[in-house]
Amino acid sequence: MESFTTALANSLSRQIETPRLYLRQFTPEDLDELYRIYSDAEVMKYVSEGVRNREETAADLFQIIADWEKHAFGLWAVVNKENNQLIGDGGLRFLGKTPDVEVGYVLAKAYWGKGLASEVAAASLKYGFEALKLEKIVAVADTDNIASRRVMEKVGMRYQHNLDDCDRVYYSISRKIYQSKVAELS
Repeated sequence: MESFTTALANSLSRQIETPRLYLRQFTPEDLDELYRIYSDAEVMKYVSEGVRNREETAADLFQIIADWEKHAFGLWAVVNKENNQLIGDGGLRFLGKTPDVEVGYVLAKAYWGKGLASEVAAASLKYGFEALKLEKIVAVADTDNIASRRVMEKVGMRYQHNLDDCDRVYYSISRKIYQSKVAELS
């Protein structure tokens, strides 16, 4: 008999299409492209683990795949529809060892400033609130990461407080607020 989490994972969509992107499950074959992104110092500047070598990227990739199996959610491979290229990751994951679920996104530099991170974040919130029925989703960013903070605000998240002696900011949105914003747009 399959576990509830496995049954839930199998019943939920593992691929999402947005106007310009495919958000799909990662596979081991994505390692080279993901390493290309994770090894870029500018891309990884605000990511807590920083630049990743190939072995670290492989470990991250297998953890991402395992998270989907364990939790029925995780990070998707973000694929550009125009050229079918893997351009980053994005989705939902647990925030450290807390029960909070956070939205996150990492995109290759060539895709910055085009609204794609907001597209990933919005799709992730929709999945979290509508498919997973989460009550709250959070996001954390370095205080100086203005671009990421703008993405959080653009998708309706609100600043709550600083973490780590003001080095990082914590944003959140509740399902109730999310639903009211969706209703406003309808």
